[in-house]
Amino acid sequence: MKRHVRTVGGCLSVALTVPVLLSGCGTQDTVNGKTKVEIVQYKPEAVKAFEALEAKFNETHDDIELVIDSPNDAMTILKTRFIREDYPDIIGIGGDINYSNFLDSDMLMDISDYEGLKDIKESYLKTDKELEFVPMEGIYAAPYMANAAGILYNKDIFDEHGWTIPETLDEFYALCDAIQAEGIQPLYFGFKDTWTCLAPWNAICVDLADSSICSQVNAGTAKFSDAYRPVAEVTKSLLQYAQPDPYAYSYNDACTAFARGESAMYVIGSYAVPQIKSVNPDINIDSFVFPASNNPEDNLLNSGNDLQWSVMVGKEDKKEAIYEVLDFLYEDENIQTYLDDQSAVPCKNGDFELPSMLDGMKEYIENDRMADYQDHHYPSEMAVDAMIQTYLMDDSETALDDFLQRFDTEWVRYNRDLIAKVQKYYEEHPEALTEGGNE
Repeated sequence: MKRHVRTVGGCLSVALTVPVLLSGCGTQDTVNGKTKVEIVQYKPEAVKAFEALEAKFNETHDDIELVIDSPNDAMTILKTRFIREDYPDIIGIGGDINYSNFLDSDMLMDISDYEGLKDIKESYLKTDKELEFVPMEGIYAAPYMANAAGILYNKDIFDEHGWTIPETLDEFYALCDAIQAEGIQPLYFGFKDTWTCLAPWNAICVDLADSSICSQVNAGTAKFSDAYRPVAEVTKSLLQYAQPDPYAYSYNDACTAFARGESAMYVIGSYAVPQIKSVNPDINIDSFVFPASNNPEDNLLNSGNDLQWSVMVGKEDKKEAIYEVLDFLYEDENIQTYLDDQSAVPCKNGDFELPSMLDGMKEYIENDRMADYQDHHYPSEMAVDAMIQTYLMDDSETALDDFLQRFDTEWVRYNRDLIAKVQKYYEEHPEALTEGGNE
């Protein structure tokens, strides 16, 4: 889950209904005698970092001209360009349902032969494979940057009271009880903004639900009503440690409250830190993985591909130049440039300097103990965030069962065609059920 991105689910406009020839027509392949490589990436907040990288590349390469576009509404612009058959060479997007739909429309080139993939953490490569609607041979994205979500905490408050980081769910509940006993608010939520309901949900899912559950449901081998029951129970249990009426407060309200020391912890992603520090630049923030399981070995860091590179099909004649650009972007010092600017998590293995607020998650990052955000698989039309909010507000005895049944029903409603496609695939390739981990 990423606050600044809205996925569009299966509705990729008419851009994905046109024939995908991707011959590159409409693009200029040379500039001043140099091979032009164009990137369109969807993170406008990183424009200064990419302007610096673009300038550095062009100063050090005589035969390639790199152009990096960072528009405010990159997904809309990309779809418009696809209609015009005006394709960039590389697109930089997140690992979410948009990527799944581009991949399903045969718009991306297999880059299995790109040597740089050998240096990328296996968890992030696995994340992209799980985003395939049906198993595909090849690799179609090079993960570049990730983010992390779990629990942010006020390190000064923790140090003052001698509280230690919990490693199990029971230890987490005990910590919350201890914080309450000191007259301090354990957690603060901004559930007025429904998307924030996905923050604890995703962080709990990686521990208690299989990372491939959406694929399993599509294949007909599992149900959300079974897989998500413990997730829903733990998510709702957090309300006993929240401020009164968390649905009256927005994301900004929650960030401000945490920044002012009104709660000891905040269940949110690392992306919230800039907002928090805009209120209190001196706050001492650290983080830890949400310990949703009572078996510490089952707890994982909720981390997804925030930015990854895909090459458009039809660009095979420029592959050497494109790979040279990717090699440049993956150089350690260039990755560090991005990390310093965006406080991100590198997808590449290496000795990088991470933001201090990720110190508590560093062990998981270094040991590759991570799993993707579940909502990267959800179609936006299904509005899972609003469903979770409704469930959390429902105090009836049937709230849990009603929510889980609705999840199953709504999933079929918004994924009917996809489910039919997936199940047809597995009828024709029954061996792939076992290979893909869907049994």
